[in-house]
Amino acid sequence: MVGYDVLDPDQDRVVNMLGGWDAGVDPQQWQPFPTVFERAADHVEVTTVSLPQFSDSAMTRAALRGGRYVTATTSHARTAAAAEAMAGADGSLMYFYVNELDKAGHRHGCQSPQWEHQLEELDATVKRLSATLPAGTTILLTADHGMLDVPESQRIDYSADPDLIAGIRHTAGEPRMVHLYLDEQDDDAGRDRLLDAWRARFGERIWAFTREEAISAGLFGEVRAEVAPRIGDVMIAAREPLAFYDTRRVRPTALEVVGQHGSLTRAEREVPLLCFQADGKRAPRA
Repeated sequence: MVGYDVLDPDQDRVVNMLGGWDAGVDPQQWQPFPTVFERAADHVEVTTVSLPQFSDSAMTRAALRGGRYVTATTSHARTAAAAEAMAGADGSLMYFYVNELDKAGHRHGCQSPQWEHQLEELDATVKRLSATLPAGTTILLTADHGMLDVPESQRIDYSADPDLIAGIRHTAGEPRMVHLYLDEQDDDAGRDRLLDAWRARFGERIWAFTREEAISAGLFGEVRAEVAPRIGDVMIAAREPLAFYDTRRVRPTALEVVGQHGSLTRAEREVPLLCFQADGKRAPRA
């Protein structure tokens, strides 16, 4: 799992990892190793409480498969489902998913009143969860990424500049972490020209590096040989509030996204981890 959308070398086409998996890609072949949930299920009861549309999604099958999946729509319904699932459980792991804050950030920005409202709603959800789970349950609250707001003027169509796509066969990645795939895989001169073009255009506002440099720096952890070609030959990571789009292949509405993430800045990589014990419902004494 090396990007939002990446190249499938076997089909020579870009596939989306979030919600648009190609019919020719088997999620369990793409990510064949046991997930955290599958490994944990050998030792404790594992439950996911999340939205119905994700129950059998390709992303779930690739990265979050394992254990029992309980669906609920509203945050109140998810809280009730979580409490019911954990009541009386002895040795239990639960993944409780809340996406409303993330959606508000993408749509309106993480500095917006709408984001602040959803943060308050999340706070209320966590308080309900703490009050209804078995007392003493350890709750770990975190996020999968940070976020920053990108002004409309800094959402850039890089496909409009011929120098930035010269020699490119495919573009992929996401607006703050672009993957570029060359026509000729072993074209070192083309790689250098492309890096020089992006650096000349954006200077220190970006990081520009090769696949090999990314792997060597550990950005993807340990990379198996068969996974490496999914990563762009050249990668562009935004250092400042910038977002890059290839409007030849993305819908115009993609440029309306305000809150962004995916690059290497602290605002995107570093997220809080809160750990506390549920106040909860204590089991009645015998």
